[in-house]
Amino acid sequence: MKILFYALRPFDELQYCESNREKYGIDYKWTEEVPSPENLCLAEGCDAVSTNPCEIRPEYLEAFAQMGVKYLPCRSIGYDHIPLDTAKQLGLRVSHSHYPPEGVANYTIMLMLMSTRKMNQIMLRAAAQDYSLPGKMGKDLSNCTVGVIGTGKIGSTVIRHLAGFGCKILAYDLYPSDEVRTYAQYVSLEELYAQSDVITLHLNATAENYHLIDETAIEKMKNGAILINTARGTLIDPDALIHGLESGKLGGAGLDVVEDENGICYYNRAGEALPNRELNLLRSFPNVIISPHTAFYTDVNVASMVQSAFEAVADFAAGRDNPCEVRL
Repeated sequence: MKILFYALRPFDELQYCESNREKYGIDYKWTEEVPSPENLCLAEGCDAVSTNPCEIRPEYLEAFAQMGVKYLPCRSIGYDHIPLDTAKQLGLRVSHSHYPPEGVANYTIMLMLMSTRKMNQIMLRAAAQDYSLPGKMGKDLSNCTVGVIGTGKIGSTVIRHLAGFGCKILAYDLYPSDEVRTYAQYVSLEELYAQSDVITLHLNATAENYHLIDETAIEKMKNGAILINTARGTLIDPDALIHGLESGKLGGAGLDVVEDENGICYYNRAGEALPNRELNLLRSFPNVIISPHTAFYTDVNVASMVQSAFEAVADFAAGRDNPCEVRL
């Protein structure tokens, strides 16, 4: 058994490969490059191809299948970069990674604190040696109502940790959790929009929730509401977000993800004109904090993401169920 790792980072992911090779008895090879027509041949002789979020075209999967590849273990929670219809047609089994929810959950709360306390403006002005107070007064998160959309592992951890701040917590999910009810009140989306000072998103990217936060949703929100997104960029309509910020309807945003970030996040693009109008515009707002999709980035999580690929391939090959398999 052998896995080909595309876009493997030698400065962090590689160190976890050898121990997993020994643990699972699965060999591997790797490249720092993302899949492209020129390097698809690297998958020859491999049973699995592992990627993190990057462009994966249907024809890539066709080429992999012709070479004998059977498994596509993603080194990411999200798997929306995989053409799932093509994978299903070719009989390729897909899995996503797992890691403890605390890292992303705590990063989310950090963005809440930074956004409500206007930390971006404070630091920008401090860098210019402006230590005056006007325009820097923020809100105490403990006095805010926080709306959490999506109460899976990460969303429920956010709620549990937020409970210590003493704020009122509202929640929305298609499948309510009794554990979450200990700390939060489930309400409709409309009620959550109308009452929340801070709204945080914790959903997978699906066709059903594409641009969930659109102009209509923002119009229903409380004036001055702050949006937090550490989940997927496609959950927010970028035009609606920018209009909401420009009009003052939204009080700010803390974003770890934006739409169309592939080819930007995880690359050094210093000195270049970035081909993403949303990102370029959002960077100009003093009440918007943007980080480059790093909420997941802890030592524990990176180790778990690499292990997830080996684990899934071992389970698939042995005929065992894997809890991270994407059911096609």
